[in-house]
Amino acid sequence: MTPAVPESQVLLTARGLVKEFSVRGQGGAFGRKRVLRAVDGVDVELRAGQTLALVGESGSGKSTTARLVARLLEVTSGTVEFQGEDVTRLSGAALHRFRSEVQVVFQDPYSSLNPRHTVERIVTAPLMYQGRPIPGGARAFTRALMERVGLDPDHSERHPAQFSGGQAQRIGIARALAVGPKVVVCDEAVSALDVSVQAQVINLLRRLQREEGYSYLFIAHDLAVVRQIAHRVAVMHQGRVVETGERDALFASPGHDYTRALLAAVPRIRPEWEAARRARARTRETAEGKRETT
Repeated sequence: MTPAVPESQVLLTARGLVKEFSVRGQGGAFGRKRVLRAVDGVDVELRAGQTLALVGESGSGKSTTARLVARLLEVTSGTVEFQGEDVTRLSGAALHRFRSEVQVVFQDPYSSLNPRHTVERIVTAPLMYQGRPIPGGARAFTRALMERVGLDPDHSERHPAQFSGGQAQRIGIARALAVGPKVVVCDEAVSALDVSVQAQVINLLRRLQREEGYSYLFIAHDLAVVRQIAHRVAVMHQGRVVETGERDALFASPGHDYTRALLAAVPRIRPEWEAARRARARTRETAEGKRETT
């Protein structure tokens, strides 16, 4: 079941976002510098309680856009407004407050979690960094968050390497939720996981959104995943948004050639293959049942 689109106000808006990087051409350190425009005039908006998916192939600028929105990168030009306030020039305590409201879950859970720290230290670190008290104490707070994201609270003293990839990503989600954000940026947060684990993490994110009203900026290249979680979709190509729309309308009737190409590349299950798979499964179940009765 795909999520319904709730009526809600605009929470976060990006207007005219541009990000340029200075890179060297051929010749390595002695090559001439040139400017690479990774994000080129991007406009997007995220509504409260909704999921906006930014999709596109590698190098399209979607992850750079996410980092600009979260203030992990500084904009070259353009604005990011959160609840009506331009956050692109914030610093000090004001920037801390903004980062409490907008948190990030990264693609590779193992590289984004300190391997020397326990889950308890990882989850409580954002609060400690911001000088905020930990409600109920570190142990109780961590156990409650672990249970909330589907982890065993008794494992709060374990280290990231002692968890599977899906479990480690749940730790990353718990860390993001620790400061009580309104927006969670999921930067390819399920792309490194097995398909079955992807579905579990997607279901977790959807449940948390239903229960707590989080807004997600969901970065992905897999449109099959996007269809499960997004309310709106913005398609990026060569640093620009080429099409934006409600999920169902965009999937049913894409207006841009690039969007159509992306949708055409999504693997589809042919009905005859699915029927054959189900027939084989029924045959195995029948054979196993006969063995059990003999």
